[in-house]
Amino acid sequence: MKKESMIWYDRKRLWCGLPWTFTKYGMDEGRLFVETGFLNTKEEEVRLYRILNISLSKNIIQRIFGLGTIHIDSTDLDLKCLRITNIKDSDHVKEMLSEKVEEERLRNRVSAREFMNHGEDGDDTEADLDSFEGHEH
Repeated sequence: MKKESMIWYDRKRLWCGLPWTFTKYGMDEGRLFVETGFLNTKEEEVRLYRILNISLSKNIIQRIFGLGTIHIDSTDLDLKCLRITNIKDSDHVKEMLSEKVEEERLRNRVSAREFMNHGEDGDDTEADLDSFEGHEH
């Protein structure tokens, strides 16, 4: 993860707001990165268009020190649930991330689709999917 190529970059901070941890977060035009560790490091990434849901939480200590935690749900197999913990300016980062996710969905022609099952036994799910996609039986 090269800091220079990032749109956004921050470190996980301690409860008091100091960046004395070895967890780093970054976002470039199409991906969100999480790097952890000091001696043994691990870098994970999720494509922005795979992100389904973004939420923000702030406990009282985080609010006092200007921090927040962003919760992300995605369709990625490795990073289904991701928490960007104790970051500065979390409101702005959440909004920026949300905008970038929408841009990437449009650019990659990907849309998040939700289906509701109206049948009691679940047999009509396939028919709902087929009719949604324009297929006929």
